[in-house]
Amino acid sequence: MRNFHALLAIAFLLLFSCRKSENQAEKDDELIRRYLAENNIEATRTASGLYYWIQEQGNGPFPTISSRVRVVYKGYLLDGTVFDETDPAGLEFDMAGLIRGWQEGLTFFREGGRGKLFVPSHLGYGAQQVGNIPPNSVLIFDIFLLKVR
Repeated sequence: MRNFHALLAIAFLLLFSCRKSENQAEKDDELIRRYLAENNIEATRTASGLYYWIQEQGNGPFPTISSRVRVVYKGYLLDGTVFDETDPAGLEFDMAGLIRGWQEGLTFFREGGRGKLFVPSHLGYGAQQVGNIPPNSVLIFDIFLLKVR
């Protein structure tokens, strides 16, 4: 009987945590859609909840998860607070080491492409606070994909 109660408690906790993350995803989606409407941006939504807006496609190769990329970017919150920014030379990253929103979103850009990524919290840092990024934050990135290797 004790095992039954333990299993029931675990099932309840799993159900509650899944429902909580679904509610956060819905909240993030509404915040992103509102931001896009207020700023007159026509972004594309993916099945994961990521939104992307390609302003200039570029003409080089598309990156894959195994690519190494050089990116000039500016990351900010919905209220405009900048939390990270590169200089014009950009930074190099292995795609596999990036947040899920970048792993998915950068694959829509060709080398030389510019645009924006609108990353719901579950594809960013989730419920964790990272530096000056609050928990459950939607992240916006201005992207210029300089190089794909």
